[in-house]
Amino acid sequence: MPWPVEVQARIDQALAALPKDFAPRTRHYDGRDHKPAAGHDESPYAPAGARPNYTNRLILETSPYLRQHAHNPVDWRPWGPEAFAEARALGRPIFLSVGYATCHWCHVMEAESFEDPATAYTLNSLYIPIKVDREERPDVDAVYMAAVQRLTGSGGWPMSVWIAPGLATSGAVHGVPYFGGTYFPPVTRGRQQGFGVLLQKMAEQYAEDPSGIADQGGRLVAAVRSSLAAGRAGQLAATTATDAVAAVVGGQYDRAHGGLRRAPKFPSQMPISLLLRHHLRTGDVASKTMAAETFAKMAAGGMYDQVGGGFHRYSTDERWFAPHFEKMLYDQALITFAGLDVLQATDDAEVRRVIRETLDYVLRELRGDEGAMRSATDADSEGREGLYFLWTVQELEEVLGAKEGQFVASVTGAVATGNFEGRNILYRSRRLAEVAEAEGASVTSTAARLRADFDRLRVVRDRRVPPLMDDKILASWNGLAISALARAGFVLDEPRYTAAAVRAGRFVLDRMRSGGRLLRVWHGGKARINGFLDDYAFLIQGFLDVLETTGDPFWLGAALQLQRDQDRLFADGQHGGYFATASDNEALIARERPDYDGAEPSGNSVAALNLVRIAAMTGDPRWSEAAESTLRGFGQRLTKAPMALTDMLVAVEAVHAPMREVVLVRPAGSDEGAFAPFLAALRGRFLPHRVLLRAEEGAGLAALAALAPIAEGKVARGGKVTAYVCIHGSCRLPTTDPKVMVAQVEAKPAAP
Repeated sequence: MPWPVEVQARIDQALAALPKDFAPRTRHYDGRDHKPAAGHDESPYAPAGARPNYTNRLILETSPYLRQHAHNPVDWRPWGPEAFAEARALGRPIFLSVGYATCHWCHVMEAESFEDPATAYTLNSLYIPIKVDREERPDVDAVYMAAVQRLTGSGGWPMSVWIAPGLATSGAVHGVPYFGGTYFPPVTRGRQQGFGVLLQKMAEQYAEDPSGIADQGGRLVAAVRSSLAAGRAGQLAATTATDAVAAVVGGQYDRAHGGLRRAPKFPSQMPISLLLRHHLRTGDVASKTMAAETFAKMAAGGMYDQVGGGFHRYSTDERWFAPHFEKMLYDQALITFAGLDVLQATDDAEVRRVIRETLDYVLRELRGDEGAMRSATDADSEGREGLYFLWTVQELEEVLGAKEGQFVASVTGAVATGNFEGRNILYRSRRLAEVAEAEGASVTSTAARLRADFDRLRVVRDRRVPPLMDDKILASWNGLAISALARAGFVLDEPRYTAAAVRAGRFVLDRMRSGGRLLRVWHGGKARINGFLDDYAFLIQGFLDVLETTGDPFWLGAALQLQRDQDRLFADGQHGGYFATASDNEALIARERPDYDGAEPSGNSVAALNLVRIAAMTGDPRWSEAAESTLRGFGQRLTKAPMALTDMLVAVEAVHAPMREVVLVRPAGSDEGAFAPFLAALRGRFLPHRVLLRAEEGAGLAALAALAPIAEGKVARGGKVTAYVCIHGSCRLPTTDPKVMVAQVEAKPAAP
C-alpha cells in the first residue's frame, strides 16, 4: 500500500536533509543486500555516504531507538491514532514491537528478522507494524508488558505483542492484546517457535475469528487493569515491614559474592539503603554488613568499569563478573545513592573512590553540551557485545609497558588466554591492601598507581569504535542524576558535582516545559511528550536535594510547584498515591498506579518520600497528610509483599523515625563559609532522617521562611551560626556547637 502523498513528501525531505556522510543503520544499501540476515555479529551500519534501499516513517521521529529502525524493510509506524485507524480500515491486526536504543537483544531481533526482506514482507502485508521506544512511552510499555507477563509468566525487551485494533468506528488508541512474548528467533529453535511461523499463525487466527480474538483479549485486558491498579488501601505500614525485608535478604544473601544468591544479578535486587536504615533503627550488624559487602563486591567486579568508571547494567553471573555491557544513566544515579549511604555509614575510602569515578564518568561521557545528561550507551560496538571494554594482556603491555602491564593484569584478573571470549574483562581480582603489601607500598600510593594506569588505558580505549550513545534527555533520569550529583556534592564536599546538578536542573526548567507542563523528552533541539509521574517525582526529589546542598530556596519553590502540578494531574483521590499517567493522557487499555520498585524506583515510592521531606521542610500539615495517604494507599502491598516496594519502605522508615528538621542561621553580613563546621558535621555521619535548610539573617531568611515557615523567627544567637533541630515543629534548644547539633539529630525522640 503506497504512502499518502504528504507522508512521502516528508520522508523525501528527511532523506534529503541527512548529511552526506550519514551511515544508515541497515544491511540494505546502494541497491544490494550486503550481509546475511543473521549478521548481528557484525556492525549494523552501512558505510558513510551509502544510500539505504528502504526508508520508513520512523525517519520522521526524533527517538534514537525509532530512528535505528528507519531503514528496515519493515514499514514501521510510530504509536498513534493513525496506525490504529489504518489497522481498523484494513481489517488487520497490529504487531507492536517495544524496545530501547541500547537493548542488545533488540539489536539481535532487528538483524535476524526486521532486516530480513521476507519477514518484512509478511509483516507489511498481514499487519500494521508499530515501533515504540519504552523510555519515551513508559505508559504503553507498562500496560502491554503486564499483558505479556500475564500470557507468558515473564517479560523483557524486545517486547513483541499481537494486538486486535478494535472497531472501525473507534478512534481510541487502546488495542486489545491477544498474544505476546519477548525475543523470538527467526526460525523455530527447540520449543521456541520461530518468528516467521508465529506471524503467519497469529494473522490466520485473527482473520478467522476477529470477534473471538477481541473477546479473548477483553478478559486479558480486565486482568491487566486489575494488576496495574495496585492493591487496596490499608493502614500505614509499620517498620516491621522493613524487618521482614531484612529477614528475607538475610536468608537469601550470597555470603561469597554479596547480593542475593541468584544469576543474573541486578543492583536493584539488593536494597542497600533500606538495609542501612534498618541497621540504624535496630542496631542489626548483619544488615550493615550485607549492604557494605554487596557494594564492595559490585565495585570490584567486572560489572564496574574499572578503566572508565561507572556501572554496567547487570551481571550475567553470580559473581558480578560478566556484565551486560550497557551503561544506563539511572543506574549510575541509583548506585551512587547507595554508595553515599554506605560511605556515610562506614567512611570507606574505596567507596569514596568508586562514587567519584562513577560521577566523573557521568560528567565526562553522558553530560551534553547544555548540561543535561544523556540516557545510555550500548552494549555493542563493531557488532560485538562488550568489545569496547575488553582487553588482551598483550594490549595492556603495549599501552603500559611489559612490567606495568603485567602488574595491572595481576590485579585485574587478566590472563593470556582471556577470561571472557578470548579477551579479558578487567575486575579487581585482588584486594587493594593485599596488592599494596605485595608491592611493599602504601595503600594510597598503590591506588594512585592503578588509577594512573587505568587513565592511560582509557586514553587508548577512547580511540576505539565506541558503543552507540542514546543521546536523548529524559526528565526522570535527569532528576535521578541531579539527586546523585547534589547529594555527592554535599557528602564529598565537591563543588563540581553541585554545580553540575544546578546546571542540569536549570536545563530541565528552562528547556523542558511548555504551557506550564513538564515535558519528558528532549532530543533534536526540542522537548516533547507530556511528563509522567516518574518525571515529576524524580525531579522533585532532585530539586529537594539541590536545595539541601546549596541552601538556595529557589529549588524549594521549584519543587513545590512541581508537587502541586503532580497532585493536580496524577493523584488517585480514591485510593491514595498517584497514577503513572496524567488525567488528560491518551486512553490506553489500563491506567497504571505503580506499585513495584524494579530497576528504577516506582514514582509512588519516590513521591512518598518527597512528601515526607516537604512536610518536614515546610511544617505544613497538608503535606504530612498527603504523605500518609500515599503510604496508606499501598498499605496492603507493603504488608503482604514488602520486597516489592523496598524504596517506599525508606519513606515508611522516615515517617516513623520521625524526620528531624535542621535549620541553620548565620549572622547578617557573614559569608557562606560560616556554615562549614556544621555542614562538615552532618556530611560525616549517616543521618538519613533529616532535612536541612539554611539562610543568612535578613532577606535570605525571609525568602526561605516564605516557602518554609519552620525557618520563621530563627536567629543567629550571639552573632554565631545557630542550629535549630526540631521534630514536627517542636525544637530542641538552639545551639552554636556542631557536635551538640549532631547529638540532637541522633537522639531518639521521647515516647508520646
